[in-house]
Amino acid sequence: MGIALGADASLTGFSMAKYVSTVNGKEYVIEIIDSRRVTVNGKAYEVDFESISGQPVYSLLLDGGSYQADVYPGDEDTLQVLMRGVLYEAYVEDEREKRLSKAAGGAAQTGEFVLRAPMPGLVVKLPVAEGDAVETAQVLVILESMKMQNELKSPRDGKVGRVQVKVGDSVEQRQILLTVE
Repeated sequence: MGIALGADASLTGFSMAKYVSTVNGKEYVIEIIDSRRVTVNGKAYEVDFESISGQPVYSLLLDGGSYQADVYPGDEDTLQVLMRGVLYEAYVEDEREKRLSKAAGGAAQTGEFVLRAPMPGLVVKLPVAEGDAVETAQVLVILESMKMQNELKSPRDGKVGRVQVKVGDSVEQRQILLTVE
């Protein structure tokens, strides 16, 4: 689901705003009706989306379901969202900006994907090597943080570029782990 507004955002203060969120290559049109109601691709949801203790960790209550998401700024205008052990790369722009970009001949996101550690942790498994072909959702790195193992997956098909870590390395938040070309 593409409800990522920003690393410091909550739904408070937004009303009748429309955004286009591209998550791992798939677009979602998000309309914020008020602080507790949104639509995603035309479907209405009751939400509660709040930062936990001012950290980049968010509580999302969505139609009675409870989710936790770690949201960190990525490269350029992207966000990296870790939810249920899956790392999503999200790009958010308001609908008007999106229309203007298309009218100006804006290009689709391409090029190198940089996988950064979404949190401090320990590299416990590295199932890929430089030059390996990878597919969308293939596990690239398993990072242990706070006694939980998180599978960091490829957002797209490609080839592993430079691997900058090895098993046993301690990494800091936002440290580059590897690239996918």
